[in-house]
Amino acid sequence: MSASDPEKLITKADKLTKLSLTRWSADWRTATQLYEQAANAFRIAKDPEKAKTAYEKASKGQEMLSSPWDAARHMESAAYLAKELGNWNEVADFYRRASELYIVCGRSQPASDALAKGARALEDAVPDEAIQLYTDACSILEEDGKEQMTFDLYRAAISVYVKLEKYTDAAAFLLRWGVAADKCNATNSQCKAYLSAIIVYLYAHDFKQAEKSYNDCSQIDVFLRSDQGRCASKLLSAYSEGDIEEIKRLAQSSTISNLDHVIIRLARKLPTGEVSALKTDDAEEQEPLDENDLT
Repeated sequence: MSASDPEKLITKADKLTKLSLTRWSADWRTATQLYEQAANAFRIAKDPEKAKTAYEKASKGQEMLSSPWDAARHMESAAYLAKELGNWNEVADFYRRASELYIVCGRSQPASDALAKGARALEDAVPDEAIQLYTDACSILEEDGKEQMTFDLYRAAISVYVKLEKYTDAAAFLLRWGVAADKCNATNSQCKAYLSAIIVYLYAHDFKQAEKSYNDCSQIDVFLRSDQGRCASKLLSAYSEGDIEEIKRLAQSSTISNLDHVIIRLARKLPTGEVSALKTDDAEEQEPLDENDLT
């Protein structure tokens, strides 16, 4: 049968997968080959909707033939076409299914990559779903002890969080990145992530959370002794003292200039809000002198 006749290929393949009085078992091997031929033909004919459906059917066929790797590849092709068509729900669903199939193969890297492809496709149209895909992609690699492979995923997710102005979530994800970096002994990335989280909290004018994060991170000796740890300490001191010029000076420092661009842009806008109030608040929080207690 001519590959230039994809509609007939699909019709014949569909018949091979259905049981009847004359067919007691499905011929998935032949049907899958026909679905694959049809998918390629539809693609050449620039009919993405029908090509997408054919790839879905080919993926199902490979599953039935116990070939999860080929099934995953076909599902990724369907997902790519769904992106071209702007079918965003299908993009997420198909890339997730491809990822699951790669997991069946015991391959965490392509499983994570599939989710990352979906996330990149959805960043503008459905950013919240993109973040979830990036998060799940990180988890797959971390569960397989491949934390060092997650850094670009963390970076991409944090960028989307910042675009959405979800600064608390961005800071929390930076702290999680720091933990992942710690597990693979990437101390420089770890310290950068912690300083970045503190900067994001300061940008969101959440001084108390920035201070808490610094105190928590300072329990880790490698951060406390690092350039990033010292920079964070100086930043918080400048905020406590209401020293706007010092904050601006630190934001231009080489330590901050070596962070990711999305964090540098936030740092260069510091301080946000009124910092002189922090100095007043600190003074008020100090316990007043009890004149009756002279002991």
